[in-house]
Amino acid sequence: MGMELLDHGFVVYLTAILQILASLFIFLLGIGLLAVVVMYFLDRNQTHHTIRRNYPVIGRFRYIFEHIGEFFRQYFFAGDREEMPFNRAQRAWVYRAAKNVDRTVAFGSSKMIHEPGSVLFLNCPYPTLTDDALETSHITIGPDCPHPFRPGSFFNISAMSFGALSVPAVRALSRGAKQANCWYNTGEGGLSPYHLEGDCDVVFQIGTAKYGVRDEQGNLSDERLAEVASHTQIKMFEIKLSQGAKPGKGGILPGNKVTPEIARIRLIPEGQDSISPNRHPEINSASDLLDMIARIRNATGKPCGIKFVLGASGWLEELFTEVHKRGIQSAPDFITLDSCDGGTGAAPMALMDDVGLPISESLPLLVNLLLKHNLRERIRVITSGKLINPSDVAWALCMGADFINSARGFMLSLGCIQALQCNKNTCPTGITTHDAKLQRGLVPTDKAVRVASYHDNLVHDVELIAHSCGVREPRQLRRYHARQVLPNGTSKPLDELYPYPDKA
Repeated sequence: MGMELLDHGFVVYLTAILQILASLFIFLLGIGLLAVVVMYFLDRNQTHHTIRRNYPVIGRFRYIFEHIGEFFRQYFFAGDREEMPFNRAQRAWVYRAAKNVDRTVAFGSSKMIHEPGSVLFLNCPYPTLTDDALETSHITIGPDCPHPFRPGSFFNISAMSFGALSVPAVRALSRGAKQANCWYNTGEGGLSPYHLEGDCDVVFQIGTAKYGVRDEQGNLSDERLAEVASHTQIKMFEIKLSQGAKPGKGGILPGNKVTPEIARIRLIPEGQDSISPNRHPEINSASDLLDMIARIRNATGKPCGIKFVLGASGWLEELFTEVHKRGIQSAPDFITLDSCDGGTGAAPMALMDDVGLPISESLPLLVNLLLKHNLRERIRVITSGKLINPSDVAWALCMGADFINSARGFMLSLGCIQALQCNKNTCPTGITTHDAKLQRGLVPTDKAVRVASYHDNLVHDVELIAHSCGVREPRQLRRYHARQVLPNGTSKPLDELYPYPDKA
């Protein structure tokens, strides 16, 4: 009898639950139908979108499919070597290097080695033995400065501003740079405490808005320069003339990213869009540029160089001629050469796609101009622009670079999935967003290790290439150590495609 009552009570309880669920389902269904009716009415009567007006409700799916299409292509449809700006093979190598797991592949290369532009390194019959290999040579930048800089690595973290990057991302990069003994460029967004937190070497970039070193009128301040230079971690100053994503246009930081902290660091109003001028207003000539370099070097006592994307090259001839008129000590201590295919920041497509030269053309041009003017040893060459894998970096060393910077490579090491949300506040990996919920997934202590591992494994694999070519360390690579594939499918040595000047 008791069991029957228990069963009856359970049935009554279960029936009540089912009735509640059924009512809830009907309620939600009603809400859904009501939403469809409202959307139908709105779509049918709006005048801005043709598809939605002609196909109410259903037309909305177009925008959903358009948004998620790039993710489906990335994970399901595109081949390993098909995507842009970085394909799956490139990203996968960075992920494996950052996680310090096996980087070998099996059953042959998937790289299209016959594709025009492909670079093939020339192995020799007697590769460098491990016992004969040397540590990478160290180069001093700004030897005549009161505080010259002797970097610890040829591979470093390129300019990415705090504000464009989140606090956890900057912390992870700073700590990772310390572990890897490489430098970290602040970008044009000023110096934050998070850059200094990891105690790594820091390069301070001065953009056209002079963030962090400006007075109340937005002009460069010697007092602010000296204040920044007083930090022992600050090793060099870099004047940014242009950057890869948008040559000819200043930096862009949406107002929703200008938090009180960012405003305080950049010395700008809170909550307002921060748009930098498209150039330094006070620099109108080679003479003005050298004056600016001298001013910063005198105010800080530290090396000062310039960064740009190369387009027209005649101005470099004028600059180097002016250097010799003033004396070789007036030259910039380094040149950071960016590429037209740079792009961590937001930029108009017209500039990102179609303005400036790629690094493949501009790097040999710059190096040859320095050789022509006998300035190659005085001015150090740093290059950046999609150089995230060992072969890219080894190519740059062959062409004459002293140092290579990477931004997106280190972003990938932090966990970037190439979601293409950098210009919004919705980065799913917490790298380029100030949404605390999204930042929570990026743990600086963990990601710092990945940053260092990516650096160390890349350097190791560049050394493998160098040793295969028969040199004892990467900086001994030259143009004759590689060939480039031509449109007809054959290859030609780099020193024939890009010959050194006769006097070199």
